[in-house]
Amino acid sequence: MSTSQIHTAPAQEGAAADVETSAAWLTLKDAATALQGLQTQDGSVPDETDTPRAAELVARITASIDELAPLFPYDEAYLTASVRDFDRWAAEGFGVPDFYDSLVAFHPEQHRVDGLRHLVVFPMYTQNGSSNRYVEALIVEVIWPEFVAALEAGDYGNKLFVSLRLVDFTAGYDTNSAVLFPETVAMREIPTFTWGAIFQDREAARYRRVVRAASEITKLDLPAEAARMLDDQKLAEETFVMWDIIHDRTHMRGDLPFDPFMIKQRMPYFLYSLEEMRCDMTAFRESVAIQRRLEAQDQRSEVEEQILAHAKLVQYAVIFDRIFRFAITGTRVRNYDAVGGQLLFAWLHQRDVLHWTDTALAFDWADVPAAVVALGDAIDDLYWRSIDRPKTAHWLAAYELVRSVLTPNPASAWARGLPDEVLGGAPRGYTDAVNDDEFPLSMFYEALEKKMRDVIASTSGIRAADR
Repeated sequence: MSTSQIHTAPAQEGAAADVETSAAWLTLKDAATALQGLQTQDGSVPDETDTPRAAELVARITASIDELAPLFPYDEAYLTASVRDFDRWAAEGFGVPDFYDSLVAFHPEQHRVDGLRHLVVFPMYTQNGSSNRYVEALIVEVIWPEFVAALEAGDYGNKLFVSLRLVDFTAGYDTNSAVLFPETVAMREIPTFTWGAIFQDREAARYRRVVRAASEITKLDLPAEAARMLDDQKLAEETFVMWDIIHDRTHMRGDLPFDPFMIKQRMPYFLYSLEEMRCDMTAFRESVAIQRRLEAQDQRSEVEEQILAHAKLVQYAVIFDRIFRFAITGTRVRNYDAVGGQLLFAWLHQRDVLHWTDTALAFDWADVPAAVVALGDAIDDLYWRSIDRPKTAHWLAAYELVRSVLTPNPASAWARGLPDEVLGGAPRGYTDAVNDDEFPLSMFYEALEKKMRDVIASTSGIRAADR
C-alpha cells in the first residue's frame, strides 16, 4: 500500500461515514431489492415484459453509483467498470449477467486501512445465505487494527485476506452469510482471485450471543478474559480477525495430500470437517506459541501487548465457537462444520480436560492447550501420511480418525465396512455410501440444541449494532 493511500484514508473514511443514510444509497438499495424480484436464480431477467422495469431499476442503480463514487476514490476503476457492466447487461437484454470486468477491477486487498469503506454491487450468490445470483448491494468497512497489520507484515502474511464490517446490505446478507468471495459473482470466466473477505463483525456478534446463552445453559464459569470478550464487540471482532487471518492462510500451507479448498471435488463431507479443523487447530497452536513467546520477553511494545492479549482470546474463541455454535448450527444433512464442533468437544472430553458433571460444564484450562494441539497434530499426521496414499485410502483413514472420537450412525455403511464392489469401484461409490448424518449429535448436543435453537436462529442477519 502506498504512503498516499495511508495518509488519505482517514479523510475518505469521514467522507463516507454516513453514506448508509444518504438518499443515493437508499435509492440504490431499494432498486437492487426490486430488481431481485425480477431475476431468476442464474441472475437473468427472462420475462420480456419485465425488461422495461429492469432497465428503469438498473438506471437508478448506475445513477446512484455515479453519485456515490466520489466518496470512494480508491475504488474509482471498480465503480466505473460496474456502471459499464450494468449498462452492457441492460443493452444485451438482461441475460445471465457478466460482471467479470468490474470484479477484476475491484481490489479491496490493496486498501486494508482501518475504518475505510467500500461500496460493493454485484450479481452474486451469498454463501450460507442465498443460492440465487441476484444483484446485491453492500456498504462495508475495513477492520484492520495496528496489531493485525503487524501480524500480517510478519510471520502471518496473507495478501489476499480482507477483514470487513457490515454497515448496510440487501437481502442476500440478511442471512447467515459472513463472507464476500469473488467466486460467487456472475462472470464469463474465472480470473485469478486476488482477495477474499470475511465479515468479522457478524462472526463476533454471533459468537457473543451464542456463547453467552450456552454458557448460562451449561453453567460454565467463563474465565475473566473470555467473559470480557462477550461484553466488548470491538474486542471480539479483532480477536476473530486474528483467528481468521491465520486460519485462512493455512488452507494453502502444510503437508497437503489434495487441493485444500477441494474446488469442484465430490467427496465425503467429513473431509471438509477435517480441513476446517486443521486450519482452526493451526490458528489455536500458533496463538499458543505467540502467547508463550511474548510472555517470555522481558519487555514488550504496545503492539506486542495487543498481540499477546488477542492471542489468549483466540484460543477461547476457537473452542467456544466450535463447540457451542458450529456443532448445532444448520441442518443435519452433510453438515461438516457441525462435525468439526462435535469432534473438538468429544476429543477434549475423552482426554479429561472438558467435564460435563452434575449438569455443569467445566474445563481444566491449564491442560486444554496441549489437548487441542494434539488434535491438530493428529490431523496433520493424517495429511502427511496421505500424501503417499491413494485418494480413497485417504478417505478411509480420515473416517477412522473421526470415528475414533465420534460414534457413527448405527445405519452407517462405512462403519459396518464398505462392500468390495464399493471398495474396488470409483470414488463416487464411497461418497454415495456416506449417511447424510454420518455422525449424529450426542445426547449432550441433542439436549443443548433444543435449548439453543431459538438463540441460533436469532443470529441470522445479525450485525454489530444488534449486540
